Amino acid sequence: MTQPGKRSHRPSRPQRSHPPKRPDGPARPPADDPARRAALDVLRAVRAEDAYANLVLPKLLRERKISGRDAALATELTYGASRAMGLLDQIIAECADRPLSKIEPVLLDALRLGAYQLLRTRIPSHAAVASTVDLVRRDLGSRVTGFANAVLRRVAERDESAWLDQLAPDAEEDPVGHLAARTSHPRWIARAFADALGTTGDELADALRADDERPTVHLVARPGEVSADELAAMTGGDPAPYSPYGVRLDAGAGDPGDLEPVRERLANVQDEGSQLCALALTRPEVEGPDERWLDLCAGPGGKATLLGALAALNGGTLDAVEQAPHRAKLVEQITWGLPVTVHVADGRDPGLPGGYDRVLVDAPCTGLGALRRRPEARWRRQPGDVGDLTKLQRELLVSALGLVRPGGVVAYVVCSPHLSETEGVVADVVRKTGATPIDAREFFPGVPGLGDGPYAQLWPHRHGTDAMFCALLRR
Repeated sequence: MTQPGKRSHRPSRPQRSHPPKRPDGPARPPADDPARRAALDVLRAVRAEDAYANLVLPKLLRERKISGRDAALATELTYGASRAMGLLDQIIAECADRPLSKIEPVLLDALRLGAYQLLRTRIPSHAAVASTVDLVRRDLGSRVTGFANAVLRRVAERDESAWLDQLAPDAEEDPVGHLAARTSHPRWIARAFADALGTTGDELADALRADDERPTVHLVARPGEVSADELAAMTGGDPAPYSPYGVRLDAGAGDPGDLEPVRERLANVQDEGSQLCALALTRPEVEGPDERWLDLCAGPGGKATLLGALAALNGGTLDAVEQAPHRAKLVEQITWGLPVTVHVADGRDPGLPGGYDRVLVDAPCTGLGALRRRPEARWRRQPGDVGDLTKLQRELLVSALGLVRPGGVVAYVVCSPHLSETEGVVADVVRKTGATPIDAREFFPGVPGLGDGPYAQLWPHRHGTDAMFCALLRR
């Protein structure tokens, strides 16, 4: 596959392949184009400031009072272009007369936005090109509008399928690379998914495609305050299929923070997979007392809230450790009114007395299991990140096993299916500490397809959750 920033030898201009006719539309968008301007500004913030699209865009839409169809278009263009950036860059490189590294970053952002409209929306070609050239003219002047126009017109000469026929590796010779190109994933991530699933076939394709689906919003009812059925009735959602406290909302339900149960602290926004992993910690039997629990990596506080509420029902308490002061503050706010004590400390050596009955290690990770919620993350993470993270994960898990009492239970949780972060970390720590793995699948009742054990691996395409991994260990 051609690498971004490099051009393959092209002896002549490609023949036009006549993509499917798009419906008629306006000759060009209005001069004041708030949707495209918002999308472009978010793409720039993601690139230049390492911002997160799912945090920047809603704030920008509120500030600019963009709503309705314009807000929907801005959302589609922002998230779509962010997810497809690798493929878009390859196609732009094929159509430009210079490598991507020689294209001004501001201009490249606009070209990505225009190429996405041409390849993955029903916006008429002339409108997609004209609107992008207008954005370029406003931001950079007329000096590069001819270049932008020429590149986008070449992009429009083929539809996405035809471009992929040219750029994607052969499916038989390189099935992982082929699927990575077809689903616009870095090859290393597609390889990690294939290793975790044990296949390079149809299920790998399903798992990769799931990252492009718009995730539904999941809520968790606060135990002791409201049931899942009551929360579903209050929000118009449906009780979750697996979590006894979960509710799933329709994708177009709006900002969940505006829901009355969330404002009134009866519920929180939390992926059902996260709920299931926190609940799994509470289910294995422990001999003796069961009243002191610990969340060793608590920020921003979702699992700490669920565990704190369950501890309260049983007359217990939860200590929550968070290293970053601002995230510790979030934990304090979200767990207000619960028997939760927040400690600003490093989980590898928190300075706590130990002897806990149950300990959760929700460790920092690559986040490859939540790519559908973070559209830019697949391009921001690099293979080199894994080594530093697995070192930290091992240190945190060893710390947890030192803090739990003999006979107590530790749950190791990451939002990633990468084998180095999941089975690799746990196997290494088990060898070093002598901890005993528990078959976690038993404590995910009613959830199918969790893998061969003794660990549990959730998947978006199987369960509709983030790809959460959970291992249970007994000291």
